[in-house]
Amino acid sequence: MDMILNALKYLAYVLIFPGFLFCFLSGLLLCGIDRKLVARMQKRVGPPILQPFYDFFKLCGKETIVPAAANKFMFLMAPLLGLAALVVLQLFIPVFQFNIPAFTEVADVIVILYLLLIPAVSIILGGASTGSPYAGVGLSREMVTVLACELPLVLVLLSVGKVVGASYQGGICFSMTKIVEYQMSHGSLITHAGLIPAAIAFLLVIPGETGNHPFDAAEAETEICEGMLAEYSGAPLGVFKLNHGIKMLTMTSLFVMLFFGGLGSGIESLVALVGLTGTAAHMVSVLLAVLLLFLLCVIVTAVGISLVHAVTARLKIEQIFKYYWTVVSGLALLSLVLVWYGL
Repeated sequence: MDMILNALKYLAYVLIFPGFLFCFLSGLLLCGIDRKLVARMQKRVGPPILQPFYDFFKLCGKETIVPAAANKFMFLMAPLLGLAALVVLQLFIPVFQFNIPAFTEVADVIVILYLLLIPAVSIILGGASTGSPYAGVGLSREMVTVLACELPLVLVLLSVGKVVGASYQGGICFSMTKIVEYQMSHGSLITHAGLIPAAIAFLLVIPGETGNHPFDAAEAETEICEGMLAEYSGAPLGVFKLNHGIKMLTMTSLFVMLFFGGLGSGIESLVALVGLTGTAAHMVSVLLAVLLLFLLCVIVTAVGISLVHAVTARLKIEQIFKYYWTVVSGLALLSLVLVWYGL
């Protein structure tokens, strides 16, 4: 009986929270908020916040056309592969001090780093399977963008790990759980002077990792007709759009846990003051923690994605590579040097 209950519990983690249902609702909602914020910054009305939901369900109701030259199996499986990787990835990100995700106790930034590559690889495989020249141009650009973003992202994670590792027998800490626990005891890492350049670098990496403007050279609607997605339609295209929203959620929630993980330390005390105890208190605490996480994700989206989109023109692919390997990597490297010498 206990085995069945444990299986159902982990199934709920994967399918409901913090798995598929949470990712579906939060990812598309975050995408809608981003589109609305960009429109307001540009003095436009913009689409409704729920527009990504309308688009997704509309696409799911349309016919899926598979190109004659395409590898049908890879064409249809690529978006599902990316979706599965993103849902699993969200399970590794703790919700402050609450050990909710199925893999919280073994959460590791190295595993997260590997999982982040799978959605990009899936869209590259999907584009390559179509046989379209437009998709070929798009996937080559996507590969360059992925390579450009990896270096600063690794440097940021090393900087955070070095600060936290100093409190755990030295070295570098790669455990997400310990990174959050450290912030619960010592305060959020955003207040650490040496990590401010790393936080800025991570904010600049987010639009590149998610393929948002101005780092959307792989899609470039006016040049290569959506690039890798040029031949996609119907439900597979809808899943790719869903993956985009979930990746926005994943990157922003990862930023929150790395730099603002200490903000949830007073939630349980606050709930206790109301007079709730036991299971009810824990459930309310978890709900407040999730709401706080989503609110912080919205703020990170507004600063790291929407603002950048509203004030910049789209970059060319060579500009993206140069930008990430010079300016952004330079900021992350500066943080790594500062924290390595205890500053």
